[in-house]
Amino acid sequence: MTIKDIIDIYEKYKKSYGDNAYKYISKILREAKDMHYKDFLKNPTPKKDHEQSWKGFKGNALEKLIDHILKEKVAGLNLRLVAGKKFERTYPKNLSIELQKVKKNLSVDFGKFGFHIPDVDLVIYNPEDTKVVAVLSSKSTLRERIAQSGYWNFKIKNYPLTKHIKVFFVSPDEDGNFSENKNMNKSRAIVEVDLDGAYIMTEEVVKESEKIKTFDKFIDDLKKLLK
Repeated sequence: MTIKDIIDIYEKYKKSYGDNAYKYISKILREAKDMHYKDFLKNPTPKKDHEQSWKGFKGNALEKLIDHILKEKVAGLNLRLVAGKKFERTYPKNLSIELQKVKKNLSVDFGKFGFHIPDVDLVIYNPEDTKVVAVLSSKSTLRERIAQSGYWNFKIKNYPLTKHIKVFFVSPDEDGNFSENKNMNKSRAIVEVDLDGAYIMTEEVVKESEKIKTFDKFIDDLKKLLK
């Protein structure tokens, strides 16, 4: 089971559902989990804990799927999309000059404790001036990750060189926190108060607001940021 297998499943859904394929991300991940399990049985971990093995793979798969869906559309706006972990896991000397500048423009000042890159999954930047436009975090369920994103938004907004960067969250919302029938809850409150927005990838009806929208509205909102 590889990331390419996941993207192949997504493309299969896209043939059936077109641009609405994003609504079926949870189904795509469930389908992928079955394939992942079959592979796992061929070479199980010592503890034979497939759920733990799948959990790590699933998070990375969701990030790669979002990257796959958005990359071409982001490029159409003359922007670029790069994985946030590229800045964490690559020595500066091994980054291109362009990405070294992006890293500098994304770094948050922790005073005497130095500069650090926020924990984000995807970074959207303008290649002309290397300024970061927006960062995205993703998770299939929100829980503690949504609060972590709120923390990084606070840090980004409180540093003059990064305060213009928008911090968004993208999720299939498998816990249904943003569904039409759900009352106000902690995850929704964090997005409304502490983030610039959340984009939901689900076939369920989402209770939308100025900050909480279905995923198909992301690119239009990104265009508005460029005006």
